[in-house]
Amino acid sequence: MQTKHQILIVGGGNAGISTASQLLRKNKNLDIAIIEPSDKHYYQPAWTLVGAGVFNMKNTIHNEADVMPKSVKWIKQKVVTFQPEANTVTLDNNETVHYDYLIVAPGIQLNWGDIKGLKETLGKNGVCSNYSVDNVPYTWECLKNFKGGKALFTNPNTPVKCGGAPHKIMWLAADYFKKHGVFDKTEIQYWSGGTRLFGVEKYEKTLKKVAERDKVQMTFYTKLVEIDGPNKKAKFVGFGEQNKDKEYWVSFDMIHITPPQSAPDFVKNSPLANAAGWVDVDKFTLQHVKYPNVFSLGDASSLPTSRTGAAIRKQAPVLVKNLLAFMEGKQLTGSYNGYTSCPVVTGYGKLVLCEFDYNNKPIETFPIDQSKERWTMYQLKRRVLPWLYWHKILPGKM
Repeated sequence: MQTKHQILIVGGGNAGISTASQLLRKNKNLDIAIIEPSDKHYYQPAWTLVGAGVFNMKNTIHNEADVMPKSVKWIKQKVVTFQPEANTVTLDNNETVHYDYLIVAPGIQLNWGDIKGLKETLGKNGVCSNYSVDNVPYTWECLKNFKGGKALFTNPNTPVKCGGAPHKIMWLAADYFKKHGVFDKTEIQYWSGGTRLFGVEKYEKTLKKVAERDKVQMTFYTKLVEIDGPNKKAKFVGFGEQNKDKEYWVSFDMIHITPPQSAPDFVKNSPLANAAGWVDVDKFTLQHVKYPNVFSLGDASSLPTSRTGAAIRKQAPVLVKNLLAFMEGKQLTGSYNGYTSCPVVTGYGKLVLCEFDYNNKPIETFPIDQSKERWTMYQLKRRVLPWLYWHKILPGKM
């Protein structure tokens, strides 16, 4: 069976829904379909707070049907392949969908299987992750039940959604341990595939002070390759000049894991992908470099910025403007500057609001020094941003 739509959007997450909403606000007569297999829609930025016991998991989950714009055709299937030369997408039920214009926004893929033993032990043996919808509450159990010892926090050597998330939970854990009298008998270690703590110097200065305050031992240029849950051991391998191929077996009492991430396999293996597997778009116009009727935004795109919901909020209007111009045969004048934001929670009631562009240059919203830890910014993340997401961003009102 074959169907055809004027605009086909792959992905019903933040990027897909907000872009569809904005397009329809510009022209309510557009024929738009969204391919999205999930029944549920998640507000994942709050999962850090769920894992720290200060946000209700239920409030991060809505029905996908409730956020889908009313006039959009929802195709509840998975994409298997793209055929951009033919302007078609093949679904997992063997149906083919034709399009005039394609927006690729399926989000990022979590590669749990890349870490040997992880699938068998995640959610028990003190092995937790705020990146797993089923296991976020277990992070909170690990914090509550921690009686001292070694607490490990990992960051992979791949791009991840929300680059600050791997250490947000670490700062919260340190604060929790202090409040509950176990900090002095705790060793906190951060094992990272990155080259530094944070990529923007202004904010990194603050975060280094937080690391010092929390007595965090940091090791960079390493990746987690194996986990032995029952024996509470994790294996890391180095890949820097100084530690290339060096193996580290590290014991733990609890470990929070950020899994390796990539574009989804159906993107990586398609003609739309660049050599690294991401949808290959111009970083300013968001138009595909080879197929001009294809656009992309969000976590699966090749845009070289930190993958966050805040980035999508600035990408979507640019994509909408340029797609509508392209449909009318006009020049693309929308330009995305790489804006992204990482609201880095540094403890209960403390947050550093990092905002920056492609050049890692701060571009801040408020007339204050955002590199300082602030209670007000913590309240913004905990109380304001979730409401804005459901009521303003997804409906295309901002």
